Amino acid sequence: MNFVDTCRKLISLDSSPTSSNVEVVNYLAGLAEAAGLDVELIHEVQNGINQANIIVRTEKFKPGDNEFLLQTHLDTVDPGSFSLWKKNDFNPYDAVIEDGKIFGLGAAEVKLDFLCKLNALAASKNKKFNSLKPVLIGTFGEETGMQGALKLIRKNKINAKYALIGEASDLKIIQAAKGYAVVEIRIPISEHERKYKISRDQAESATTQTKLFAGKSAHSSTPHLGDNAIQKMLEFLQKMPENMVLVEADGGTRFNMIPSQAMVELEMVSHVQDLCLAKLNKIYRVLQEVESDMKQFQDAEFEPNFSTLSVGLIRTFEDSLMLGGSCRILPNITQEQYEAWMNKIQKVCEECGAVFRVTDYKRPFRTNENSVLIKTAQSVLEKMNLDSKCKTLASTNEASLFTRLNIECICIGAGVREGNVHTPTEHVKIEDLEKATHFYEQMVERFCL
Repeated sequence: MNFVDTCRKLISLDSSPTSSNVEVVNYLAGLAEAAGLDVELIHEVQNGINQANIIVRTEKFKPGDNEFLLQTHLDTVDPGSFSLWKKNDFNPYDAVIEDGKIFGLGAAEVKLDFLCKLNALAASKNKKFNSLKPVLIGTFGEETGMQGALKLIRKNKINAKYALIGEASDLKIIQAAKGYAVVEIRIPISEHERKYKISRDQAESATTQTKLFAGKSAHSSTPHLGDNAIQKMLEFLQKMPENMVLVEADGGTRFNMIPSQAMVELEMVSHVQDLCLAKLNKIYRVLQEVESDMKQFQDAEFEPNFSTLSVGLIRTFEDSLMLGGSCRILPNITQEQYEAWMNKIQKVCEECGAVFRVTDYKRPFRTNENSVLIKTAQSVLEKMNLDSKCKTLASTNEASLFTRLNIECICIGAGVREGNVHTPTEHVKIEDLEKATHFYEQMVERFCL
């Protein structure tokens, strides 16, 4: 196959969060072995689904080897409704080539980046390395907590000093990114309220009011680009009498997305005690306080230039009301400050009898702009007549994990991020994939040969 055909094949293999990436890994392993490279597959199980990491080297690892890491995650987001993928004839896994661009799920974020790095690694085969040896890894689970990268770290499968992390950046250097925390709050529904809701369901008639809220969807790393429908609903509930039964509240699809729709159904009562609405309102007020405090700590290099807290989900269950959301934490926020925010929320939740959990947490990262890694990357980009200025990332990726091992990281890759990744028109220019391959070749040459 030529490069474009290989790209099309890779896009055709589903590696979305509810699918296994094993077929993708097996395909890439075949390509690497055909190029004479050393391949190691590490199989894991995540949420009952078989997954795999792939490690590719020019030769077998020897204890004491120091490495130059090239990393890319091989999973994609869920494609959503196929009906939105008009460019791909309503099939996100059927890549389309148009005007020198490849359209399809994972084209920019970031499955095709692995092929660029694989070609760069193959170009260094049989060459003599100095202090560092190149290693390429493809991981699973970036969209579900970066479990693949965590597994590799815990098994001590790499020994790297520097790393290039795959990220759609339009071939610009990302030298800092916000941290990421997933939060979940479960507010109990009292026995009094549960019994009342059961009795009203059995009644012939009930008087309730239902209100719908519309907003605009966006990724939670850029909440200012969206319009949060759940937040509108919670603001509305602040104005309601608290002697109302929250019959149902529902909104959002993912904890890390700004929800475009929400609804609430309420009923006025006079005799039911310990209502959920009062607890929800109290918890929302503390979330507002934390959001306001986050805006006091700013970093002009980021957009938005402060840490954020966004509610992305609300669901009603028989015994509880669940709120889910995510925080994006600036690199200049200390661990103590982050914990103070979380403890403030937890304290109010406990006062309401609610359970507050941080289900995932990745620290922010920042690599010094005067580091050898960044200076070398800038030199290579300048020789390619490309923009060498550094930028930041509002979301997070595997760099937040690898920097904790004292591995200097930058994120870079072909493809525009804003308005492209996580959309049904996701695409990347073929010439940019070729430029990315050349960049990786030059970086391996500078650090390893």
